[in-house]
Amino acid sequence: MALILFIVPAHANPILILGDSLSASYGMEQDKGWVHLLQNKHPELSIINGSVSGETSAGGARRLPALLESTQAKLVLIELGGNDGLRGFSPKQLKENLTKMIQLSKQAGAQVLLSEVMVPPNYGPRYAKMFTQVYQDLAQEQQVTLMPFFMTDIAIHPELMQADGIHPNEDAQAQIADFVAPWLKKSSTQ
Repeated sequence: MALILFIVPAHANPILILGDSLSASYGMEQDKGWVHLLQNKHPELSIINGSVSGETSAGGARRLPALLESTQAKLVLIELGGNDGLRGFSPKQLKENLTKMIQLSKQAGAQVLLSEVMVPPNYGPRYAKMFTQVYQDLAQEQQVTLMPFFMTDIAIHPELMQADGIHPNEDAQAQIADFVAPWLKKSSTQ
């Protein structure tokens, strides 16, 4: 999947979305995805989509320094961890990688908005609880805003999901954009 960058005016306060397939328009054209729809609906926001399908928290942590340097982002939305969970990676490793990304963002002068991510229930309640707790703990420990998982109200509606049952379809994208918009606006003015 190609990385899509939007042209950002020099005077803008760029917002970097660092996510996985949920933010990278997986299974559809880029202009149908929630990040593109959000940019079109809210042109006052300068959004750079640094999301890559299949991205893990370790991959995001490796790519983030170059993205921060090239975008000069003032806000970073971190939406990563889903692929860590689907692969059964350790919540401890997830926390270390997310912590690194939060600290790198702050060192670059950017605010951080951390998106909660959840794993499907078939991974068992113990793992799911440990996984979700990582995000809650980090928000408190690192003093960053935690945005609820934008898939919570979508994943329960099969008509909003692709055939794989994991990814939102085109019909869900506007709903995701509307959910994320106020979080980005609030965080970008802090």
